Amino acid sequence: MTQLVTLADVDHAREILAGVTRVTPLEPCRPLTAALSGPAYLKCENLQRAGSFKVRGAYVRISRLPEPERRRGVVAASAGNHAQGVALAARLCGTAATVYMPVGAPLPKVAATRGYGAGVELVGDTVDEALVAAQEHAERTGAVFIHPFDHPDIIAGQGTLALEILEQCPDVATIIAGVGGGGLISGIAATVKAARPQVRVVGVQAAEAACFPPSLAAGHPVRLPSYATIADGIAVGRPGELTYAHVSKLVDEVVTVSDEDISRALLMLLERIKLVVEPAGGVGVAALLAGAVTVPTPVVAVLSGGNIDPLLMLRVIEHGLSAASRFLRFTVRCVDRPGRLAALLSQIAEYGANVVDVVHERHDPRLRIGEVEIALSVETRGAGHADTLVAALRSSGYQVAFSL
Repeated sequence: MTQLVTLADVDHAREILAGVTRVTPLEPCRPLTAALSGPAYLKCENLQRAGSFKVRGAYVRISRLPEPERRRGVVAASAGNHAQGVALAARLCGTAATVYMPVGAPLPKVAATRGYGAGVELVGDTVDEALVAAQEHAERTGAVFIHPFDHPDIIAGQGTLALEILEQCPDVATIIAGVGGGGLISGIAATVKAARPQVRVVGVQAAEAACFPPSLAAGHPVRLPSYATIADGIAVGRPGELTYAHVSKLVDEVVTVSDEDISRALLMLLERIKLVVEPAGGVGVAALLAGAVTVPTPVVAVLSGGNIDPLLMLRVIEHGLSAASRFLRFTVRCVDRPGRLAALLSQIAEYGANVVDVVHERHDPRLRIGEVEIALSVETRGAGHADTLVAALRSSGYQVAFSL
């Protein structure tokens, strides 16, 4: 039978982390409070050292290595946050670190990992491929492999976050957090169910990279045949054996959210709360905003990381605006006559929408002779405003079709 992490393990991890990690703030979230009709808070691990909760588990794991093992160095695999956590923890513990990252890992995460002093090797397209390479490196060199989630020290370290939540919000009724391989939610659940068993623990996965729902249904860890999501930090193809044991026994529910839900959540956090959060870090908020789960309040959503590539942030913002119908892409077909484009733009302006981009196409073979297609990108004030604009254009005789 698998031995689960205990509250005593988490308390010991907290002693190890004293003076190393920071107690991150718990901030009220008015938009969530309004949506849920009850108090909602954000646990801001995006403000943790190295930009995520990962340094908690990594430092506990590496600091507890015997000196002979530390001298051999450590090796890890990650899309970014575990990489930075291991790199920082290794530097603090005085040991060398090598990190294997997917070729497509965000450049700021690669640069930050190197900045903490670790060697970085780019291998494969997924974290799973990087994991294989890291394990081969460990066998070849004798370096200690630091698993991103499936180790008791990692889980205990992540659980210290839950101890802080229980102190910062003594009447908390629900804690909701993102789930990739399951290290964070396992640590939270092990802590909460031992200290305050009535508190509900909910995990959230990206719908296109959700390995836990089929695993829980099957009764054992199941590998996904493929997965792809903007939430790269939780894009894991298979739960760990240890994390599966924790989640299956201690976590109350695991739900999924779409990339559109995630984009809307990140946009809200940026606009309303003034917090920069990466996609994986915002899935708990996404689930609450999208109504993917019904929870008792007060609820605490863990913002697990803030390491987002600025280029991805631009795409996520645009995606979030589109998902909220505040940014529309559509085409209009009409008769090709002088002044027709000006009349169309004038009508759009009359309804208070702002045209961002226009492409005027006459030569597409799909068009009839004397017909023109106009592709537009337009900013609106939201879904109601967008619906009103499109209805007005169609009532004026324009053929409106939406673009991807």
